[in-house]
Amino acid sequence: MTETVSGPAKAQGSTAGVRIERVFSTEGVHPYDEITWERRDVVQTNWKTGEAVFEQRGVEYPDFWSVNASTIVTTKYFRGAVGTDAREWSLKQLIDRVVKTYRKGGEDHGYFASVADAELFEHELTWLLVHQYFSFNSPVWFNVGTPSPQQVSACFILSVDDSMDSILNWYKEEGFIFKGGSGAGLNLSRIRSSKELLSSGGTASGPVSFMRGADASAGTIKSGGATRRAAKMVVLDVDHPDIEEFVQTKAREEDKIRALRDAGFDMDLGGADITSVQYQNANNSVRVTDEFMRAVEDGTEFGLRSRGTGEVIETVDARELFTKISAAAWECADPGLQYDDTINDWHTNPETGRITASNPCSEYMSLDNSSCNLASLNLLKFLKDDDTFDAELFAKAVEVIITAMDISICFADFPTEAIGDTTRDYRQLGIGYANLGALLMAMGLGYDSEGGRSMAAALTSLMTGTSYKRSAEIAGVVGPYAGYGRNAEAHKRVMRKHQAANDAVRTLHVEDARVHRLATAAWDGVIKGGEAHGFRNAQASVLAPTGTIGFMMDCDTTGIEPDFSLVKFKKLVGGGSMQIVNQTIPRALRRMGYQPEQVEAIVDYIAEHGHVIDAPGLRQEHYEVFDTAMGARALKPMGHVRMMAAAQPFLSGAISKTVNLPESASVEEIEDIYLQSWKLGLKATAIYRDNCKVGQPLSSGKGENKGTDSNASQAGQGETTTVEKIVYAPTRKRLPKSRVSRTTSFTVGGAEGYMTSGAHDDGQLGEVFLKLGKQGSTLAGVMDAFSIAVSIGLQYGVPLETYVSKFTNLRFEPAGLTDDPDVRMAQSLMDYVWRRLALDYLTFEQRSMLGIYTAEERQRHLETGSYEPVEETGSAAELTSSVELVETEAAVVEEVAQQPSRGEDAREAHTSAELLEKLTGTAVDSPLCFTCGTKMRPAGSCFVCEGCGSTSGCS
Repeated sequence: MTETVSGPAKAQGSTAGVRIERVFSTEGVHPYDEITWERRDVVQTNWKTGEAVFEQRGVEYPDFWSVNASTIVTTKYFRGAVGTDAREWSLKQLIDRVVKTYRKGGEDHGYFASVADAELFEHELTWLLVHQYFSFNSPVWFNVGTPSPQQVSACFILSVDDSMDSILNWYKEEGFIFKGGSGAGLNLSRIRSSKELLSSGGTASGPVSFMRGADASAGTIKSGGATRRAAKMVVLDVDHPDIEEFVQTKAREEDKIRALRDAGFDMDLGGADITSVQYQNANNSVRVTDEFMRAVEDGTEFGLRSRGTGEVIETVDARELFTKISAAAWECADPGLQYDDTINDWHTNPETGRITASNPCSEYMSLDNSSCNLASLNLLKFLKDDDTFDAELFAKAVEVIITAMDISICFADFPTEAIGDTTRDYRQLGIGYANLGALLMAMGLGYDSEGGRSMAAALTSLMTGTSYKRSAEIAGVVGPYAGYGRNAEAHKRVMRKHQAANDAVRTLHVEDARVHRLATAAWDGVIKGGEAHGFRNAQASVLAPTGTIGFMMDCDTTGIEPDFSLVKFKKLVGGGSMQIVNQTIPRALRRMGYQPEQVEAIVDYIAEHGHVIDAPGLRQEHYEVFDTAMGARALKPMGHVRMMAAAQPFLSGAISKTVNLPESASVEEIEDIYLQSWKLGLKATAIYRDNCKVGQPLSSGKGENKGTDSNASQAGQGETTTVEKIVYAPTRKRLPKSRVSRTTSFTVGGAEGYMTSGAHDDGQLGEVFLKLGKQGSTLAGVMDAFSIAVSIGLQYGVPLETYVSKFTNLRFEPAGLTDDPDVRMAQSLMDYVWRRLALDYLTFEQRSMLGIYTAEERQRHLETGSYEPVEETGSAAELTSSVELVETEAAVVEEVAQQPSRGEDAREAHTSAELLEKLTGTAVDSPLCFTCGTKMRPAGSCFVCEGCGSTSGCS
């Protein structure tokens, strides 16, 4: 991708520089000129209140960007006051603002071999961003190129010492970071315990008491105008004398929440009275050592040590303490565990200091008073049309991105002087990826399978190996990071550990073997480059939640996560949304050898049921490919842990991920997850048991969360709840006396028949009559009665989609080949009839949702990868295409909004989480978005709203 040039060969008399190779962009053509742009109106509404929360019309985006992506980017990242000339109105302005700043930073600090290389760097970076191959973390989009401080980091680690000055400074620094919309973590273990004496002779307050003040500060800053809660991590070492009090803090508060709720106070998340509860603004983690974990295994005692002298002042039963930690996590999801010896064994800068804490999401782990800027690649973009992973292109993208990330540290601003000094001296980066779950599904690999894990390990190894190789090359141009000299041997030792872990990977198929070969070559380059030049960056990679930026890249899955559900909610240009089946599913089915008719049948089944169990024609050995985070075939907890363990040896930092457990999980199961995570070499583990928190919104209707404590307590008190019930009174829309109709003759498996269908003046189907069998026969009589019943149902407003979803895929004889080129195979006469009616009377969008396509559309997909018809081009078409798209999709939205959905009235759903609840009848235990009011879904160790892109704390 790139090469370094040193000595007099560099242009314009400089001594060194980087040469950029053109890979993605086209010579002589700006990346913007290769794509079609269109204008859109971005209007965002709170689904619960109906209030318009944002509106900007005429924004410019590429035509292949989804409405969801453009909405989130416009509302979150465009700068300037809405309605003024200063407001950004095009994605071009946003990307140029960022990329041109990166180019200037590279030129100012001597990164490029020539002006031509700098321009090529700008074009390559622009191409990757506009085509959604990767994204920087949110602070880059917020701040770079604006008059605001050029903060590029999302992750911060602070420090606090055992003095009042340091504690008050902690409050101050944390407050400024929260004010800027970021989060921070720190370890409180230096603060002496409540069991130790002050120099004056009094008893110390202990770290838990000071946590109250910090928590109140975070809550106050949040309520002062931020749209999300403050994000913070609090860590305490397992040998701290106050460890049991720390472990119980949030569990005791959960008991308080229950008591206040039962007394009539509003204790739901965001409720009026929840602010009276303490410690709710932080994630808590216990930092455990190998010594402690071995004591747990052996059932021996463990010493708690004085903060001042290091002497053991109390002993506890290790297994009993471990059970208390797990029981607290069972009750309220906190604390998580961080494995201290594992973390520091992979530390590249031990001579500078130990790693004691992490950022709020636990993926960034480095020195105190440091920060990390992140960027994530969209893995699915590198899957070629033949379903092979383009590892070479992936590696080239990593090289460009790492170069850009390192340049950003040169011009970045930081919230404190100490953080700025540490970051500039150690230059920690956090490259990562999103869409792993979607990639594995598209390749026909189960998330919880050996093949899936080997693929994840290989590509993670390739990413980090290429990053460090590039870091060594940059060090050859502008020098290694300032702290490298004192840590050189330790840094190279960790590089050899990564290389050894790569050598231990056992590939299982052609694709992961090809990726692994490139990773092996990259690590060879790391070792050689490090010996020659050192490294520019102390850290290179993490796996972040990729909440908002995942939507910016139109990713189906975030970070390392599996797919959330098989059914999705798609926003339309004209406003509103519609249900679709995850588009990765048809690709996976074709990869596994299923025929088009089989793919259609399976997709239809998933659309109705939300899962693949008993899907027609789907072999059971393929079920695992479609396992998801939620739903009927939710992944087992250890499936998540094993995937994290596959990727962890190839990351500089850690992984933001929560291991989800069912409500029925026991404390012993949580103990086992924490123990196995340590044995498998993870750096951190967090768990969440469904419905363990009271302060969560309850679902209603089919998805009612009947297992919550809240419901149980109300039932126990004999309380009743009045629920408003909306009754829809149907009105018959009769056909005109004279109407347009069509008669279709058909043959299915050798049996002949005729179908006559009549339509209203607006083209909507209003009647169907079938002629099968001889006049007067039983079959003919049943078909006449069936036709009348269906026709009356159509006239009373039953949508055609409902009939199609119910009657397609019915299996009975006669079945087999037909004489219809659009429906070559039918599983029964009913299957054929309703597929034909769908093709005749439903729009393309409605048929796509059902997985029914014409022969021409299927052929187009084989040739171009898209079922959608290609619009005529020309000046007139270009001027009217956007308007026509809006009108067409608005008509679909209006029609869908007026009709009940398949099987269940899912019109009240506004996100995939709510839709999953409607389809499966199970509750998704996640908070409501503070901005738009819809249910969020898990992303890493926090939550993200797919309606507006807001997160619960992670950028």
